[in-house]
Amino acid sequence: MKKLKWKPKKSVNKSAGKKSNVLRDWKNACLDETYEHYTCYLPGNIGRLLSFAFKCFFSGIRADKAQTDIIRNLPKDSIVIYAIKHKSSFEHLFYFNQYNNQGLPYPEINFDHNIRIWQPLARFLKLLLSRTIYFSHRFAWPDPYKSGYIRKKLFNNHAAMLCLVQKKGVYRRFVKEKTDPIRHLIEIQKSTDRPVYIVPQLMFFGKNPMRSSPTITDILFGSETKPGKIRKIVTLFKNPGKVFVEVSEPVNLRAFLEERRQENYSIEDLARILRQNLMIQINRHRQSITGPMLKSREELKESILTNERLRRVIADYSEKEDIPVYKALKKANTYVDEIAAKYSPGFIKFWAIIVSWIINAIFEGITVDNEEINKIKNISRKGPLVLIPCHRSHIDYLILSYMLHINDIPCPHIAAGKNLSFWPLGPMFRAGGAFFIRRAFKGDLLYSSVFSEYIFKLVEEEFNIEFFIEGGRSRTGKMILPKLGLLSTLIKAYKNRICEDMTFVPVYIGYDRVLEEDSYLNELEGGQKKPESLLEMIKARKFLTKKRYGKIYIKFHDPISLKKLLSQMDIEIRELSDADQAALYRNLGHRIINSINNVTVVTPHAVVACAILNSDKKRFSQDHLMNHIETYITHLLFHRAPLTDTLMMDTKSAAETVIDSYVQRKFIDRITLGKEDNDTSGAVFTVNENKRPNLEYYKNNCIAFFIPAAFTSLAILERDAFQFSSTELYPAYKSLRELFKDEFAYDVDNPPEFFVRKNIKAFIDDAVLIPHPKLPDTYNLTSAGFRKLKLFSIFLKPYFESYLIVLNYLMHCPQKPLSIKEKVKKIGAIGNRMYKKEEIDLKEALSDVNYKSAVKFFRSRGIQDSGQSEKIDPYIDSIANYLNYL
Repeated sequence: MKKLKWKPKKSVNKSAGKKSNVLRDWKNACLDETYEHYTCYLPGNIGRLLSFAFKCFFSGIRADKAQTDIIRNLPKDSIVIYAIKHKSSFEHLFYFNQYNNQGLPYPEINFDHNIRIWQPLARFLKLLLSRTIYFSHRFAWPDPYKSGYIRKKLFNNHAAMLCLVQKKGVYRRFVKEKTDPIRHLIEIQKSTDRPVYIVPQLMFFGKNPMRSSPTITDILFGSETKPGKIRKIVTLFKNPGKVFVEVSEPVNLRAFLEERRQENYSIEDLARILRQNLMIQINRHRQSITGPMLKSREELKESILTNERLRRVIADYSEKEDIPVYKALKKANTYVDEIAAKYSPGFIKFWAIIVSWIINAIFEGITVDNEEINKIKNISRKGPLVLIPCHRSHIDYLILSYMLHINDIPCPHIAAGKNLSFWPLGPMFRAGGAFFIRRAFKGDLLYSSVFSEYIFKLVEEEFNIEFFIEGGRSRTGKMILPKLGLLSTLIKAYKNRICEDMTFVPVYIGYDRVLEEDSYLNELEGGQKKPESLLEMIKARKFLTKKRYGKIYIKFHDPISLKKLLSQMDIEIRELSDADQAALYRNLGHRIINSINNVTVVTPHAVVACAILNSDKKRFSQDHLMNHIETYITHLLFHRAPLTDTLMMDTKSAAETVIDSYVQRKFIDRITLGKEDNDTSGAVFTVNENKRPNLEYYKNNCIAFFIPAAFTSLAILERDAFQFSSTELYPAYKSLRELFKDEFAYDVDNPPEFFVRKNIKAFIDDAVLIPHPKLPDTYNLTSAGFRKLKLFSIFLKPYFESYLIVLNYLMHCPQKPLSIKEKVKKIGAIGNRMYKKEEIDLKEALSDVNYKSAVKFFRSRGIQDSGQSEKIDPYIDSIANYLNYL
């Protein structure tokens, strides 16, 4: 404690000396014998009344536990400094009160900020007296930096508040040479082993992005980013809960200095770099929630159409088509209008209300991992995201945007098919962030160039982007192989240095029951896809009657950094040939598909559908199904597949609920053999043959987890021996994977040998196989294991039969060109005939989607018509051989 030193003049007047001593003692008592009373300090014990008033006043501000846990998890011995962008008593008092009530380090010190009005009365009088006496003796104000007051308080575990930008801040630091608090913190860190953590804090008075043209409200009362006092108070009381706080990633000052130790920076340079880094971090964090600045449509269009790359294309197009440049430019302008979104934050809020109502009306809620959401939020602070969900239903994009919106992540710009641009929903989708793309534009160089420039602009402006890599909704329930057009455009944006990195986020969106179930069945059986229209949307109101569609499941895979991936693959993208670039697109496309498959949530509907369709009996009991289900669950648990909570907690109860649902929906029929109708112990079931494709859809929801096991099982069965080695299985596994390469995305990181070994371990774990006691890498098949191998290998039977149908068509196909649509129609007729003649067993094999994949595969092998019969026969023999084991 710095003692007060009084130096009274010498006097012979003892009475005056006595009075001086009394006055000095009084001053010492009032000031606790120190001048160290500063207005930058607000003590924690401000009084119950004021503390209660703060608590009531700030009660409308939302502070999530996940945010405060960031502070709670800091090392216990750390010195905590909170950083805000702009000087604000409002924010300081909130954090002071909030963290004090939660038992966290709260900012009692506020650098370069005078706190007078909220001081307790006794301390305010001490401040006034101390500063008056100090100034009367030294003609200067006391300095908390030079006196060591701030240093002492920080070392005594008092947290502090630091503002990075303040009025005349540069003038104060560089002209008046006032102490820079950041430099002071650096000096403190260099003198101690205790870590100093600077924790950026952000307060949001709304999630709307900044606009290039401010509104009148912004001009008069400040923007949401930097609101004035009136706007802060009005927002707080008018919309409680709209105001919320975020805690950005703490900066370890010791680590910051260690990273720059070799650079020989001066302390002034270090302070400048640290301040800049904190500003960038806060701005990036804010943008990760509000999104980038919104520019007018005219400004966006001007930027795209005047781009030098597009101008060259327009000039070439004008010359090629022999039309004036202005006409080519007019056409490009029309294309921009056709493509571009009209992103509206206000309309997104409206969409959020509608989607919330839909979810509550027909679903039982959304299941999502909050830790995954927080991870995505943290990654979005480093740059914009490219979200790539699977596509099962028209409401996928609504669900994902809604989930991002309620978790304070900007809704993305979404690639949508041009078929959805019909009035009036088209304009509404545009306002929600949808931009429209034609299904095919091969050969239209001007359109493709305009579209590419639009995507480049979204990337440059750092908007989040969402697209469906499958191209359209999956009608079969499994992932469709990737369509690489938009993915390649995004990678070209990185190649052209439009962004420093690109982060892809694979997302699984699944449903207990999908809305479009009946229409998918119709399309698979050769029916025409109905075009989207307002009338079709109105008819969909029947879905909104009751909660009959179960839950929605969302899972986020670990994001894929393009920059990091290229580094791991040792690829310099700007040096790749066209063929190598195409290989890169395929690699990344398959990587994303497999990432989504790996986080697919396995539902009871999917597992029960597997057990029903893979049963070897036409009539089966519930116990028979449960045995199959247990086998599949054991396999899924071994491979750590995500399961729903209902499957994890009570598999039997979850399965019984689904069986009842399938009975009600006429997928299966119950034949009661017991005495009482409600006694299910004696019930047996049969499959409604016409509903097998419906069950196939739900089976395919989780089929990706079983395909490696199916390949391995069939390879074992093909050995036709109870003893074998793993090396004997590799050729068959490779052959099967190659045959179905257009059905299932292959793993780009692991060879077939990896999956053979992995599934052998799973089979050993489930007593399907037993390792030979003496011979290495040799295994014996158990009697129970033989039955279980068929339970896995039979997953392939519908595909074998579909491919067999296509081969029968190719055997008699005339040697003349036909469109794929015409071919599939003829194949469908042959398939129906073969099914009626019982040449194939499964109705789900009569799938147009499977036919198209088979045609594509055989065409890649040079088989297109009856002229290649010598190539067709080996495939027919091979498939017939495999079907014998099934």
